[in-house]
Amino acid sequence: MINRNANLNENIRAKEIRLVGEEETQIISTSEALKMAIERNLDLVMISPAVNPPVCKIMDYNKFLYEQSKKEKENRKKQKTIDIKEIRLSPSIEEHDIDVKANNAKKFLQNENKVKVSIRFRGRQNNYTHVGKEVFDMFISKIGDVGIIEKPAKLEGNNMILILAPKK
Repeated sequence: MINRNANLNENIRAKEIRLVGEEETQIISTSEALKMAIERNLDLVMISPAVNPPVCKIMDYNKFLYEQSKKEKENRKKQKTIDIKEIRLSPSIEEHDIDVKANNAKKFLQNENKVKVSIRFRGRQNNYTHVGKEVFDMFISKIGDVGIIEKPAKLEGNNMILILAPKK
């Protein structure tokens, strides 16, 4: 609505302004509007300088800025940050180890976090990337209906990466 660098009181250079108030809008001279603001112990604030004549309002500007900062703090508190947790697997992982890692991934997903599952291929394992896909398929079957695949398995260099998101 109003920016923090708004023109205030004597800094308003226009000769005529459109004064927006509780009662009605009126076009009056800047000096008259400034006198009205001083009588009420308030500030004359330019809301919209782009229109002709510029739109101004009489208000307590410091109180307005304080309320805006309180609203911004409230909005920041309500925001939910999503963390990405990583689980690393290997192409030669055993089924029990996959169960343990899948249980950890379930905990992460139930806490509304995303999970990045990666498999690192070393040496000759690079020739057998299909084994990595099988490990991912087994891992996803263990996760069940807690998470969904946000980004399917993709080979990036020596790593195969899969991203899971919590089911809503």
